[in-house]
Amino acid sequence: MHEYSQADIKRLFRLPASLVGALARAHYITAPARSGTTLYTFQDLLILRTASALKAAKISTPKITAALGNIRATLPPGAVLTALALAASGRDLVVREGAHTWEVSSGQYPLPLTESTPTVTALNAPRVRPRTHLDAETHYARGHALEESDIAAARAAYVDALNAHHDHLDARINLGRLLHLEGELKEAEAVYRAAKRSNALLSFNLGILMEDLSREEEAIAAYREALAQDPSLHDAHFNLSLLHERARQPQAALRHLLAYRRHISRHGER
Repeated sequence: MHEYSQADIKRLFRLPASLVGALARAHYITAPARSGTTLYTFQDLLILRTASALKAAKISTPKITAALGNIRATLPPGAVLTALALAASGRDLVVREGAHTWEVSSGQYPLPLTESTPTVTALNAPRVRPRTHLDAETHYARGHALEESDIAAARAAYVDALNAHHDHLDARINLGRLLHLEGELKEAEAVYRAAKRSNALLSFNLGILMEDLSREEEAIAAYREALAQDPSLHDAHFNLSLLHERARQPQAALRHLLAYRRHISRHGER
């Protein structure tokens, strides 16, 4: 457990005191001390970070607390909220539990969460590219357009892109993500590990996958690789802090938590 003042929590997570109080009254986090510092657990910090991201997405305080309540009702006795990830999806919230996502308000399983994928542009690219590269781009664009309407077709398009150009990283990352979200964890791992080039987002996604497979040492290695490629990937620091805390390595856990805190103090939560 670690001591934080209310000013620390506000600076770290940019949360209003009213929301922190609502989370405490609902027993989702440790009740803040009336004065001085509060001993927060890493579970508290993860819930505060999730609430911060939802608040940044303009989700109201009542909806955030109601969402956490609905999620808690689905958990088995003794389970904690740290295995879950929430995100805004239009007017609703969706929760990721392992490889699956579902809507908080209805309990229905929507289409998988989409992630923004960077566009890779080669400098000084030749005017005419090999046909296989053009085919791969066409298949990739088709897959990206299909994700919100036909996941199976999107997956097939990404496979076609990789068959046309094995080193198409965007197609590989998206295919691995879709396989992961649909519960095909071993298949997702094979897709990620077949990459011939390293990539920060691919390594980060592999880290999440290794956590879901309970292979925490490999998750740590993947997150470290992601940070080596992109030091600004501050979510990897946060995930590493949780992994080291579970491994009873408090110094390493605190080091990564402080790195996460320094980054968002400079750049804010994105």
